[in-house]
Amino acid sequence: MNRNRDHSGTNREKSAYYGALQDIVDALYAPFGDLDPTIAEAVGAKVRRLDVVLAAEAADLPEELLGIVNLLPPGDYTRARLCAQLNSAISGHAWGQVYGTVE
Repeated sequence: MNRNRDHSGTNREKSAYYGALQDIVDALYAPFGDLDPTIAEAVGAKVRRLDVVLAAEAADLPEELLGIVNLLPPGDYTRARLCAQLNSAISGHAWGQVYGTVE
């Protein structure tokens, strides 16, 4: 079974917003500097879901990325947990190549 798979218009090219979520994550955790994640968590390096949503809206992200951010469950997030949640949604939508993942 040989099917012609035309991939034009798929998630193959980087968007102008590539890395935008990484910039937001970096900005949210900037007050905690380059602390080791374990130490950062011990001193309270957490952000609320609302902080992430507001930062994404302020950055004027495209609808797809706002949708990713809005998928976050309510709660407080360490950097590692936030990145895991965002990367899971990005990967689930196959937008890693288009928008990038976060760390």
